[in-house]
Amino acid sequence: MEWKSSRGFSTGLIWRRVEDSIAVVKLHQTISLDRPLLVVALEEEAQHLHVSDLPVLVTGVGKVCAAAALASVLARQRPSRVINLGTAGSLREGLKGTQVVGRVEQHDFDDEAIFGLTGEHFGAAIDLGVSGPVLGSGDLFVDSVAKRAGLVGRGIDLVDMEGYAVAFTARQFGLPVTLVKEISDSADEGAALTWRESVDECAERLGEWLRHELRGS
Repeated sequence: MEWKSSRGFSTGLIWRRVEDSIAVVKLHQTISLDRPLLVVALEEEAQHLHVSDLPVLVTGVGKVCAAAALASVLARQRPSRVINLGTAGSLREGLKGTQVVGRVEQHDFDDEAIFGLTGEHFGAAIDLGVSGPVLGSGDLFVDSVAKRAGLVGRGIDLVDMEGYAVAFTARQFGLPVTLVKEISDSADEGAALTWRESVDECAERLGEWLRHELRGS
């Protein structure tokens, strides 16, 4: 494994080599103790965040990419806090717009079964200390009624692919973390098309949330 970064963690690239594939992670601006670090999965979700002049880490899609990228930069430099912004699919009727997550869990990891085997928790749900919907994160793009059914029964309100990994990693480094999700689709058979059509508008609304948050801080 080889990691490279631009000097001082200003705008640059980090490469992770796995056999013949290369996953590219981007870090925009400089991380410092007096500013939050913004974390997104894709550049499309970050396009309206750069006006803040805050550091933005683009991790790639999925829990492994998110955890590895965030841990790599936090091991070198600490921000004041971590804010994960991105899109999510809604599982609950009427849930739309920008949501600040209250609790996050892994919908594809059976923590209770693992606890029964080992006596230890390796993926327990994380309470984020605010009132808000429950986010289920997993390495699965939820795009059918069949996939939705079991998740709804577990009390999950919306789904993404990175939130849990970001929250878990930030907590491991002792940093406060906020998960902000913009509803992009209904996590049904039309989810992929809806996401592609709405991602720009979702990114704009995430930028609006961030500007409002900075004005209030």
